[in-house]
Amino acid sequence: MKYDYLIVGAGLYGAVFAHEMHKRGKRVLVIEKRSHVGGNVYTEAVENIQVHVYGAHIFHTNNRRVWNYVNQFAEFNRYTNSPVANYHGELYSLPFNMYTFHKMWGVVTPREAEEKIAEQRAAAGIAEPRNLEEQAISLVGTDIYEKLVKGYTEKQWGRACTELPAFIIKRLPVRLTFDNNYFDARYQGIPEEGYTRMVERMLKGVELRLDTDYFADKQAFDDMAETVVYTGAVDRYFNYCFGPLQYRSVRFETEVLDTPNYQGNAVINYTDRETPYTRVIEHKHFTFGTQPKTVVSWEYSAEWKPGDEPYYPVNDAPNSALYQRYKELADAEKKLIFGGRLGEYRYYDMDAVIASALDKTETIG
Repeated sequence: MKYDYLIVGAGLYGAVFAHEMHKRGKRVLVIEKRSHVGGNVYTEAVENIQVHVYGAHIFHTNNRRVWNYVNQFAEFNRYTNSPVANYHGELYSLPFNMYTFHKMWGVVTPREAEEKIAEQRAAAGIAEPRNLEEQAISLVGTDIYEKLVKGYTEKQWGRACTELPAFIIKRLPVRLTFDNNYFDARYQGIPEEGYTRMVERMLKGVELRLDTDYFADKQAFDDMAETVVYTGAVDRYFNYCFGPLQYRSVRFETEVLDTPNYQGNAVINYTDRETPYTRVIEHKHFTFGTQPKTVVSWEYSAEWKPGDEPYYPVNDAPNSALYQRYKELADAEKKLIFGGRLGEYRYYDMDAVIASALDKTETIG
């Protein structure tokens, strides 16, 4: 065997794992089916603007260890995520905060906002939320749910809110202050040179093969290494033997516009059901750009099908049960590590992916 580790995928999990093992003197090979590193955090320069090709990625964490780790590879700016919601031309502040409540109801104090939410929660008669709709109404009331949650969420997931689990909406911050920072994180920002450069630095000195499909010659690749670290879709690894897991996918329509400022904010969510896209991203605002042109992406959510890029695991009860069957197979595999968003079929923030990879490298020495 030529390598100690074959790492399938050059996203964050694979890059961190490769860096740590290379640092320990292990023989490492990383293969990646795409023509670039970085996975879905990949950025590329267009008109001197770092474009988030696979959608907006804002790094945020309360984990000092992870924050110190990534700062070895990139200089982060001070970007704060403060998206705007557009409902049929009405603009609201996100996350839900006193600006949102004032715009929606005219309230000016936290107590007035609490009373309005409590009134609408009581009118809906929800004691124990059983689905996303009931959870959202319990958190922010019926008016905000109908205007700012329902349409956006149903576009994003392709399902009625009554069919989605309540836990999805629990991540959504609700504040009785005028703080419009979406993330309640101590550390936040975006690499000034883009995520691609950060991942390239992680992989410095590591043997890397791009445009290389693991499954095109799986046995030969497996024979090359003592241990395989697999970061692709877990159901694909087992040839969908129990049937495919469900994912949501995303597609983008990206244009260069001959204007210095298209929408005045990095991210605007379109929360009505009629607008076909979920949000519009103006990339230059992630790095406070002053370029004479701008790059804008319209984001559309779609049901995943084989051949598409899987983005979000659909962690409802049927898919979670199906994943457990695949996990049993994965746990039984010798000298094989499954990691990352697809390998573990879970929604991971970037800091959690990095922490998971670091933890795994430390447990195996």
